[in-house]
Amino acid sequence: MARLLGCVAAGASLVRAIYLPGVAPIEYQDGASVDLKVNKLTSVKTQLPYGYYTLPFCAPPGGIQDSVENLGEILAGDLIENSGYDLRMKENRTCQLLCKKELTKDHRNQFRTMIEDNYLVNWIVDNMPAATKYIRHSDGGQFMYMNGFPIGVQRDGHYYLHNHMKLSFMYHSSDKYEGYRIVGFEVEPHSIVQATRSDPSSPLGSEAICSEEADAKLMDMDLHNEIVYTYDVTWAYSEMRWVSRWDNYLKMTGGQIHWFSILNSLMIMLFLSGMVAMILLRTLWRDITKYNELATAEEAAEETGWKLVHGDVFRKPRFGKLLVVSVGCGVQVLGMSLVTLLFALLGFLSPAHRGGLLQSMMLLFTFMGVFGGYTSARLYKVFQGDDWKTATLMTALFYPGIIFAVFFTLNLFIWAQKSTGAVPFTTMFAVLVLWFGISVPLVFMGSYFGYRKDAIELPVRTNHVPRQIPAQPWFMQPLFTCAVGGILPFGAVFTELFFIMSSLWQHQFYYLFGFLALVVGILVITCAEISIALTYFQLTSENYNWWWRSFMASGSSAVYVFMYSVLYFSSRLQIDKWVSIFLYFGYMSILSLLFFLLTGSIGFLASFMFVRVIYGSIKVD
Repeated sequence: MARLLGCVAAGASLVRAIYLPGVAPIEYQDGASVDLKVNKLTSVKTQLPYGYYTLPFCAPPGGIQDSVENLGEILAGDLIENSGYDLRMKENRTCQLLCKKELTKDHRNQFRTMIEDNYLVNWIVDNMPAATKYIRHSDGGQFMYMNGFPIGVQRDGHYYLHNHMKLSFMYHSSDKYEGYRIVGFEVEPHSIVQATRSDPSSPLGSEAICSEEADAKLMDMDLHNEIVYTYDVTWAYSEMRWVSRWDNYLKMTGGQIHWFSILNSLMIMLFLSGMVAMILLRTLWRDITKYNELATAEEAAEETGWKLVHGDVFRKPRFGKLLVVSVGCGVQVLGMSLVTLLFALLGFLSPAHRGGLLQSMMLLFTFMGVFGGYTSARLYKVFQGDDWKTATLMTALFYPGIIFAVFFTLNLFIWAQKSTGAVPFTTMFAVLVLWFGISVPLVFMGSYFGYRKDAIELPVRTNHVPRQIPAQPWFMQPLFTCAVGGILPFGAVFTELFFIMSSLWQHQFYYLFGFLALVVGILVITCAEISIALTYFQLTSENYNWWWRSFMASGSSAVYVFMYSVLYFSSRLQIDKWVSIFLYFGYMSILSLLFFLLTGSIGFLASFMFVRVIYGSIKVD
């Protein structure tokens, strides 16, 4: 096991070292212009992003221009625009005047509201986000990095605006290329009262007079009617190579917690593997051997257990059409997840590709519709259903329709708040084109090929008259078995779930795809094994209604995921606005539904193969 974990860690390190395929570095010459772009204002308290120029910041002299954004960036609420900062490679500057702004009453109210809600400013230089360095005393005084920097601070009822920025850049050079590559970008915000004086030689007609930091007064918005924005620029050489420049952003606390999570998940998987092996190698093999012997009439009369329901075990379940739709959509989600993880492990979904992860997931879910349609058609033919077109249409529309309805409703509330997180209607139309123009036809194509194939051969025939199911003990009731079945898959992923939710709701970078791939592999095995074990115990109780039970046994882990989201909300977040609360639980409901389809379909398919194997191994008259 130690060797396995070591290989995984080495693989994760290798992936980090080559995480930028297809992204070419930019070499700057001495004095070359370096663009500083601004992105959305973000807050973990409201979860509602806003455009940078929503606040009265300094606009660029040539006007505000938007950058071209991909589908993932638009869905994430990014709004990348140019700025008025004049940066030149290796040119240090001190007390550079950006602009002066009159501070009106409305401006004060805007700044106060944003400061109270802990909004952060996000800048980008050479495709790198601005980072703020701080000391984490709980980690022994180790330097950590925060994405972005606060607009201002609140102290003793007064609001102080950060109007002076110290920009620190690190660059690297080598004999292998000409020029310099930017490998670091840090911002140190300050609140300082400054003055200006006339300077005809300056493009702004004046220059700033910055106070020495020891004698500087804080920029109290209640005491001043004008804001003077200034900045310093320093350049320093660094031995850090360009391919490693994201390492500071990707450092996450909890390395030991991750290893504990992996060991915990492995122990759960080994426990279930031992249970399934015991069933197959001892109980099941003994039963098959016994049943295949020539039994006397008296011995046959004493037979009990799972063989007695062989004539009903493949009987069509209630709501069979909904079951095949659920499994088909689950296979679609599973295919999307596995291919996305593969691309992430190869480095194609690094943080440098803003919006790349979300865009890839949407496109892959669209193209995986062919496998969802194929799976639902193959299962629907097992139930001898004739209305395969309706089943296919439900596969293409039912669960995606639920997700789109929730997403559209949430978007209306975000739009009402005038947030950049609201998806424009043009982008919404593009999503509908992906859905109805590509995904739906692919689902029908997969269903067509799946229904044309011969039906899956079942090892036993189904009786015309259903067998009566005996009274079941309390521990075999559906509610109890599903509650027990969902705990173990959730236990295998809950630690990694914390870091994923932190990246979603606390705007942290997540790039531990090596750990995530191992956890997903353990999750797949755990879901399959827990569903097989519970299906076998159910059949030994002579209850042949295993179809939905096998799906719900592992799919119920999604209930624990949603319950964990409630715990995370109450313990880790400080959201108090009702729109933000509605937004949080709306998106967590979507994620829980996807997790339900993913885990449920894994458990169902594993149980289906298991039941076919065991009933194909006995002699039935």
